[in-house]
Amino acid sequence: MFSLDNNLALAKKAALEAGRVAMSYFQTSTYEIKDKSFNNPVTTADHKANKIIKDILFQDHLGFGWLSEETVDSEDRLSKDYVWVVDPIDGTKEFIEGVPQFSISIALVYLGNPIIGVIYNPSTDELFSASKGMGSFYNDKKVKCIEANKELIALVSRSEMKRGLWDNYKKNFKELRPIGSVAYKIGLIGAGKADIFATLRPKNEWDICAGHCIINESGGVLLDLYGKSIKYNQKNTLIQQGLIAGSKNKADSVLKIINI
Repeated sequence: MFSLDNNLALAKKAALEAGRVAMSYFQTSTYEIKDKSFNNPVTTADHKANKIIKDILFQDHLGFGWLSEETVDSEDRLSKDYVWVVDPIDGTKEFIEGVPQFSISIALVYLGNPIIGVIYNPSTDELFSASKGMGSFYNDKKVKCIEANKELIALVSRSEMKRGLWDNYKKNFKELRPIGSVAYKIGLIGAGKADIFATLRPKNEWDICAGHCIINESGGVLLDLYGKSIKYNQKNTLIQQGLIAGSKNKADSVLKIINI
């Protein structure tokens, strides 16, 4: 019998165990780095974290689907009602650079909608979690998105900032704060640590799915830059339009600033 609480507990356990694996390699020279494609590295830590997450999540529910950045995709998942959507280490570039801004991201989707989200940054020991209808938590403390109207602090991509993609928008924000890991940034917004998350570049489902559940349960929204919500477990997992997350009023105000 399906239990939301039991699966949330499993996702937390998997994230913490994967975090321990990641930290055993972090800021060492004991792991291998390969390029999956241009500017898209993967490490020994990614693969080991991926295995331990899958082993834990599937100990009870072998009938669920599986979508992970570090597993060869199978269309078999498309026929499943429940699907785990996982990024074993989101922010691999930061991990390689020794920057403590990477995270483990684990989500459970039901009929295309996220119902469980867990994000764990093991280098800072920050755990973000949520399940549908039960609220959003930061290190086990219930949290909400920032709603108050004030000058905006936006969490954005380090690489987008370096490339100058945000230069035309700086005047519209109190601060554009570059941080690694998409999942980690969304978790921070759900925990009320900044006003808004935004990216101007395409992202994959595994980058944002856990964060989407956390944002939903924090009273916010996650939308593409056309203002539309995201459905998961799609055949094509790449979301082309760019994304924004935060309270509804802040998301609406930033959507007016960013013209695509």
